[in-house]
Amino acid sequence: MTYKKKICLEKSMITSTSNQQMKNLMLLMKKAKARNEQELFVVEGRKMFQEVPEEWLKQVYVSESFFAENDKMLAGYTYEIVSDSVFKAVSDTQTPQGILCLVRQVDTPLSAMLEARQPLLMILEDLQDPGNLGTILRTGEGAGVSGVILNKNCVDL
Repeated sequence: MTYKKKICLEKSMITSTSNQQMKNLMLLMKKAKARNEQELFVVEGRKMFQEVPEEWLKQVYVSESFFAENDKMLAGYTYEIVSDSVFKAVSDTQTPQGILCLVRQVDTPLSAMLEARQPLLMILEDLQDPGNLGTILRTGEGAGVSGVILNKNCVDL
């Protein structure tokens, strides 16, 4: 057992949805106003965790079973271990992967987007379905889009 693992095993585990961190996490998942006020958003899953730039990460939460199988993936990160039952209660997915993160919102000014060598911007207006937004963003990334502009009537990013 490595020194790092010993330290992690001594961490206390969050075992109640009444925990203040879990209450705030559930609030962020449900309310766009809270996300905007705290300038955070929530992402779930291993792939999303691995793709978030480290400087954008505010907090990482992992289920106890995820931690037991993936502790090496978490090396160098600050994280909280959450009991499996609490993690399932706060997760937004039917079958949670066991990891979710609070990520800082990054607001890039239009002027910075236009300074790119060959800017390719995607402008979205009045889009209401979150699933469609996700599909459009993934497609845009594949097409080399360098910036996305959403009007105020679009679904919460």
